[in-house]
Amino acid sequence: MDTKKLLKSYKSGERNFPGINLHQAKLSHVDLRGINLEAADLSGADLSQTNLSGCNLSRANLTNADLSRANLQSANLSEVNLIGADLVKANLDKTNLSAADLRTANLTLANLVNANLSQAEISGADFSGANLHNTNLIDSNINEAEFVGVDLTTTIMTEFEITGEILHIGLSHKWVTWAGSY
Repeated sequence: MDTKKLLKSYKSGERNFPGINLHQAKLSHVDLRGINLEAADLSGADLSQTNLSGCNLSRANLTNADLSRANLQSANLSEVNLIGADLVKANLDKTNLSAADLRTANLTLANLVNANLSQAEISGADFSGANLHNTNLIDSNINEAEFVGVDLTTTIMTEFEITGEILHIGLSHKWVTWAGSY
């Protein structure tokens, strides 16, 4: 299915497109609220400034996708592949990114308030200036992730996330809410 057929089907009320191949699709500035793109291939796609709030992108491939300024509020992105994705100024408020792979993704100035990144792979990701208020990072790999200009006061982490190799990013226990063990 190409992008024209997808948009036509979506406009007529269809919301389920699991496993669809939209490699390098041009879908910027489109309203796709509530769409189901579970396990879809959107690698290299342009989804900049697209409204994907409430959508299901679980297990989708978004490698090197452009999601800058996209609205992903309350979306399901669990187990999604976002390696190298551009999420600059994306709205990820209340988004489920559990077990997501965000290695080397650019989340500069992104809104991650109340987002769930538990068990996520975020090594090498850039969170410079992002809002991580009440963000869950428990059991995430944050080695070599950038947190420049980020207030981690209410970010939820365990001691494990801030030990070892990541000390060079300047995290301090005074900025972290300790979650305790489960």
